[in-house]
Amino acid sequence: MTAIVSDLEASALAAVDEAVIARLLLELLAVPSVTGSAAESELQHVLARHMERLDLDVDLWSMNLSELRAHPRFPGGEAPRTEAWGLVGGTRPRGDGPSLILQGHVDVVPPGDLARWESDPFRPRVTGDVVHARGACDMKAGVVAILAALTAIRTAGARLRGRVSAHFVVSEEDGGLGAFGTLERGHTGDACIITEPTSGAFMTANAGALTFRIEVPGRATHGSTRYVGVSAVDAYLPIHRALARLEARRNTDVDPLMSEYPIPYPLSVGTVRAGDWASSVPDLLVAEGRLGVRLGEDPAQARTELETCVAEACTDDPWLRSHPARVTWPGGQFASGRLPAGHPLAALLGDAHAEVTGGPRPSERGAPYGSDLRLYSGAGIPTLQYGPGDVRLAHGPQERVHVSEVVTVTRALVLATLRAVGTR
Repeated sequence: MTAIVSDLEASALAAVDEAVIARLLLELLAVPSVTGSAAESELQHVLARHMERLDLDVDLWSMNLSELRAHPRFPGGEAPRTEAWGLVGGTRPRGDGPSLILQGHVDVVPPGDLARWESDPFRPRVTGDVVHARGACDMKAGVVAILAALTAIRTAGARLRGRVSAHFVVSEEDGGLGAFGTLERGHTGDACIITEPTSGAFMTANAGALTFRIEVPGRATHGSTRYVGVSAVDAYLPIHRALARLEARRNTDVDPLMSEYPIPYPLSVGTVRAGDWASSVPDLLVAEGRLGVRLGEDPAQARTELETCVAEACTDDPWLRSHPARVTWPGGQFASGRLPAGHPLAALLGDAHAEVTGGPRPSERGAPYGSDLRLYSGAGIPTLQYGPGDVRLAHGPQERVHVSEVVTVTRALVLATLRAVGTR
């Protein structure tokens, strides 16, 4: 049963300003905050100024990278970086109410082939209600929804019994350094909503993802006498076929939250590099990819399965038997994560969404990709994902978001926040 909207809630909902949301989205999208870049740090400072104007307690700090990287639970990273900035802005509690975290990452992936974009990916293009740009749905629209919700709550003059904090983090796209450093600094809460793009659904669980590297040896020779050498490309092929069989085995027993996906736990080889001269037989192939981690699976077990798969493929091949491939695990290492079954956060946010849309509660499902959810849930903070945008558009040249969807999520966050932390 949904709750009755109070006068304070109605005032806060009325304070959600679509024009302000659109302007803020365009401002943030114009900052090319690619993971590890100087612009990633720049955006954290831009957001800190916005939160200071909201009279929040702001903690903006330069993270100690060497200390975090040496931590035994460091989640890994792929993009080179010389700095990382953490940013948290929180309200001042006026009672003993619970605390809620609203979390979003500020980094975006590179735009890729610019010829596939209709315009500059960091000069947002507006078509009616739709904004096109790199990061539009993943996830600057979600960051804007957080800021807009906090703005509306402040404009309405709400006196919160508990505390709401915005965690804006870097490095989500390559492992979660920003979230990890934020939690290590002591910024925690009783529950967390991450505004990743979910197309109006709730993501109450995330599969994990582990970055792997496979180095396959060959024997170099001149291309005209390739029969006296061994091509590392040819040597890799039986391993590639074995990986496909491993993916099939790992997707035979699927959690109901993941059942709608054709491949809930994909195993994908993303890059293959071999050779350094066209007329030479390549003596090394390096393949890198990602291994999906099942809900509740220990990442160590997933790594063991892939390593065993590669070792067995080598044993069955005459060349690889005596020249085995080498598996290592660089880059991001995402475990899975899950909101505890029956946790009231889902019902509370579901009611808020239903009230602002006039429809049903969102459906619950799991996400087949890794995210910061697993770091917050792993820290004992019940967490789910709910935000504007379609994740299928993320990382591609057609990335876009509807401003109206950002408004809907903002309004739902307003209601959920007021009810989660309580008012006086």
